Amino acid sequence: MPPTPVSWPAVSTTTALPTVADVVAELERRYPPAWAEEWDRVGLVLGEPYAAVRRVLCVVDVVPETVAEALAADVDMIVAHHPLLLRGVSSMAPTTYKGRIIHQLIKADIALYVAHTNADVAAPGVSDALANRLGLVDLRPLQPSRPGTPAAGSGRGTGRIGRLPQPMALAELARHAAAVLPATAAGVRAAGDPDRAVRTLAVCGGAGDSFLADATAAGVDAYLTADLRHHPAGEHLATNGPALLDATHWATERPWLDDLAAVLRTAPGVDTLVSDLDTGPWTVHATAPSASEPRTGPTP
Repeated sequence: MPPTPVSWPAVSTTTALPTVADVVAELERRYPPAWAEEWDRVGLVLGEPYAAVRRVLCVVDVVPETVAEALAADVDMIVAHHPLLLRGVSSMAPTTYKGRIIHQLIKADIALYVAHTNADVAAPGVSDALANRLGLVDLRPLQPSRPGTPAAGSGRGTGRIGRLPQPMALAELARHAAAVLPATAAGVRAAGDPDRAVRTLAVCGGAGDSFLADATAAGVDAYLTADLRHHPAGEHLATNGPALLDATHWATERPWLDDLAAVLRTAPGVDTLVSDLDTGPWTVHATAPSASEPRTGPTP
């Protein structure tokens, strides 16, 4: 079953600042935990409900680098997209990777909240922010939420399909995506005829190769997502599927942090920061020189 939303009893407080419970209430109004997938782990992970919140840091990943950023910025709360504790652990010892993070946050009185697949399906949600970066209009879900589920209706669902204001060749669209998405070492790669005209584009923030069939069924010209794998991508193209654009996981989800920050800024007195630390693992990108370019290094 999806996680049950936390319900805090009302208490009086003398501080004018919002509390962790107040921030949680606003987040769960926009991104109800009931919208999350059954396997997901969303909601409040750490933090006293009645602790005051002056400053919040929005991140894609809770990793040592973003924790260090939170400590340096003296924040009271982190709101993350990816769960830190998605899978069960048997120890929170500070000698473990996740245990060390948990100990740092508790010692610094930093609360941690996660909005993951419930933010993916929201409208607006993660893929809306991605689509807006690319300039898409007339948005609709790539895979609408299933009828009868808590997230059904009102345009909610995974991914988005939209229309480019002006058609672009696939190669031009790849350059456009690389220019408007957060910069990464890996950039954006494309698969298909470079001259193929793209008018309609499907997008999905994060790993989206499980929705290749949905992109094909929708009849779009191209599909942009992250973490595309060799064999599924090759088979997709061989069966006349849409052209593909592959960006990094972090770059396709980072745009949503700006929307998240705008939500949190509706709480008076809260200073909201957005992390631009690229938490993807890839740090170097190199291509072989063309035949006309001089080679460097030892001669074979």
